[in-house]
Amino acid sequence: MMDEVTEQLAHFVAGLDKAAIPAEVRARACRLMLDCIANIIRARHDSESTPAMLAMVRAAGLDHGHAALFGDSAHYAPAGAVLLGGMLAHSLDFDDTHAAAIVHAAAPIVPAALGAAGLVGASGAETLVGIIAGYEACLRIALALPPGAHYERGFHPSATCGAFGAAAAAARVLGLDAEATASTFGIVLSQASGSLQFLANGAWTKRFQVGWASMAGFIAATLGREGFKGAAAPLEGRLGFLRAYAPAPDPQRVVQGLGEVWELMLTGVKPYPSCRWGHAGIDAALSLRAEYGWKPEEIESVTLGLCRAGMLLIGEPEEKKRNPANIVDAQFSAPFVIATALATGAMDWDSYQGLADPQIRALMQRVRCENDPEIEAEFPTNMAGKLTVVARGQTYVKKLLVPKGGPGNFLTDEELRAKFDSLAAAVIGPERAEKLAAMTLGFERLNQAAEIFAAARPLAATKESLRG
Repeated sequence: MMDEVTEQLAHFVAGLDKAAIPAEVRARACRLMLDCIANIIRARHDSESTPAMLAMVRAAGLDHGHAALFGDSAHYAPAGAVLLGGMLAHSLDFDDTHAAAIVHAAAPIVPAALGAAGLVGASGAETLVGIIAGYEACLRIALALPPGAHYERGFHPSATCGAFGAAAAAARVLGLDAEATASTFGIVLSQASGSLQFLANGAWTKRFQVGWASMAGFIAATLGREGFKGAAAPLEGRLGFLRAYAPAPDPQRVVQGLGEVWELMLTGVKPYPSCRWGHAGIDAALSLRAEYGWKPEEIESVTLGLCRAGMLLIGEPEEKKRNPANIVDAQFSAPFVIATALATGAMDWDSYQGLADPQIRALMQRVRCENDPEIEAEFPTNMAGKLTVVARGQTYVKKLLVPKGGPGNFLTDEELRAKFDSLAAAVIGPERAEKLAAMTLGFERLNQAAEIFAAARPLAATKESLRG
């Protein structure tokens, strides 16, 4: 007998169909998918952790199969492709974000849904429904913890909650009924993991655990399809996810407004490849720099006001954040991203080449973060920030509640395509990038979801150098 919260969510996931989803939700899901695919393609070739992951996949025999991977000319076992896809989608820290849930949902969900689609030959429309079901499950579970308390315990919700989202997406694409979907949640409960300890040394585990969540959800749904028995009440039970992973959860939040309020629509897309908590500050820095034209040496001090959750990730400990040792450190360093924006007028993937730049290093020492009461009041609704710059003997303040790319300030179609092209075209070429973008935005029209991989192969000139 399924318990109330699990039962309601399982029935929602299993019974969701295209007709019940507003057109604007389906359109936004395609845009979020486009952003996810671009991240996978670029990270397949540019992320420093990718070679080790590929070597492990080959050593483990997960490279033998017919499943495709965006930006790759090789094929993999289905589980291997899902694992790699989930990890690569999160490797640049350039993937989508739900502010209140503190979750990057696309990375675990999209590869799991596509992996399931490959097993059953699902259409684009059916796969998109699964992706949307995955978003709703993942985000609602995170909100029920709530995410701040989950963070304080050291968990990484993109991985922990992402595993449930991946399971929901794969279960829906595989066509599981409500009972099998609930069992799938009970199975993936055993795999819901992800630690923030990666912050200690800029570890690649942040990327890996999101890929593992994607594969865990995919495997759980496959087991659910075969009648494998999962734990009862995996969400609301005494030893279930919500109560084991947070001190005072609200299980009913999982199903509040289910099918009426679409949490997917509150997901934003990143314009900068760094922790989302720093984006309001980057926006402010770029705006002030453009207006006043400061040179780095003219800037006396910089203060970024953050909420407590933001301080935990990009503001503390101060000495470490002012001296990032690697790309992951820099992605979670407010001093680095703010100093880079102020010094160069940009904060993009190529900005990490300036990690050792003396000018940026010097400016980082003049950037500090503080827990600002005004910004704290915006949490968890907005990932806000307040930047105070002292330059040329004067003080300048700029506060932003909704950073660029947030749901209330979403990227235009032109901006989204520009980001996609900047990440994908260098790997697959402009013509394939154009075709891939059109297929993704029109994903519902594909007879088989797997057709989308054909336009995502790398250019012939890059295959040999990038495979190894």
